[in-house]
Amino acid sequence: MSLFSIFYYLLLSIIYILAIPYLIFKSRNTKYKKAIPAKFFLIENSRFKENGIWFHSCSMGETKAIKPLIENYKENANISVITNTGYAEAKTITSNVRYLPFEIFLPFWINKQKVLVVMEAELWYMLFLFAKKRGAKTFLINARISDKSYKSYKRFSFFYKKIFDNIDKVFAQSVEDKKRLEELGAKNIEVIGNIKLAQLPQKRFNFEKPKSIVITAASTHENEEKLILDSYDKKFGKLLIVPRHPERFEKVNLLIEEFRKNKNLSYHRYSKKENFDSDIILVDKMGILNDIYAISDVVILGGAFEKIGGHNPIEPAYFNCKLISGKNIFNQKSLFECIKNYYLIEKNEISDYLEKIDVLEKPILTKAGSIEPIIKEINKWL
Repeated sequence: MSLFSIFYYLLLSIIYILAIPYLIFKSRNTKYKKAIPAKFFLIENSRFKENGIWFHSCSMGETKAIKPLIENYKENANISVITNTGYAEAKTITSNVRYLPFEIFLPFWINKQKVLVVMEAELWYMLFLFAKKRGAKTFLINARISDKSYKSYKRFSFFYKKIFDNIDKVFAQSVEDKKRLEELGAKNIEVIGNIKLAQLPQKRFNFEKPKSIVITAASTHENEEKLILDSYDKKFGKLLIVPRHPERFEKVNLLIEEFRKNKNLSYHRYSKKENFDSDIILVDKMGILNDIYAISDVVILGGAFEKIGGHNPIEPAYFNCKLISGKNIFNQKSLFECIKNYYLIEKNEISDYLEKIDVLEKPILTKAGSIEPIIKEINKWL
């Protein structure tokens, strides 16, 4: 390894040793009971079989996005992920799924693969360095540099140049992304659009649409449910609330119960009664958000009224839901650019926009990326 690699590895090792007590403590949490031991202690996290096609993504959204790509190589596909939701989604594609270990383990964990395909911003130095050392061709796909993160990337451009030295080809979302990636040291860049639009959203169930207007507060975070409830009136229609994280279902349930007491509103949890008869319904079941979108008239998309960065607007847009979001969409800007007709509003404007549901325009999807150039490049090396 180079002097830089040795220094980087030693620095990470020190951080790891200092973090061990915290990691052990966090692993007691049910949410991290499998992920932390796998990523930070290699428990039940064996190496992939050699000579596979290795795909790496972070979470559920990224894993869903590359599913059509992985399907072309299903028998030889290996998938590594970072999050629990990403792991669960990857398991629906293949049994060859692993949590990506912390970087200090990668020199010993990575073995020979034909190709490494990494999704978006998963720029781990040791991942690309040792995948390439073991003989893999390395690709970064759906690459982008958001407005908010651009300054941070530039500040550490010397480090990202080291990473890009070990990436053979980059597939970027836009010409602007290509320009920014080149400034960071990326080479051999091809612009192919956003491949998250290559796969159309799928429904699992055909719910019967209620006769009244259906307003869905989707992928909401802390503080956003209260904000939306305070802006809600029964005259607007039914309100379906779908929190982003299942561990918050109980807290949101208590919030709604308290809200509706003095409002003479009917309410139930979807898990208790699988219908949409009440004025307010807490959708406390995973995996049915697209089915909810299909019966919704308006979607208030969470994650952007707080500084979360927003959530994927493509799915509600595909189902022709009038789309309202907060202005903190810095993680989803490239996806919003693929849509015409949406409303980015301030926190105190939600009620005003619900008052004028009838005149809001429906979104229109525009450009989509293609996975064909990626498939062509992978096939060169098989």
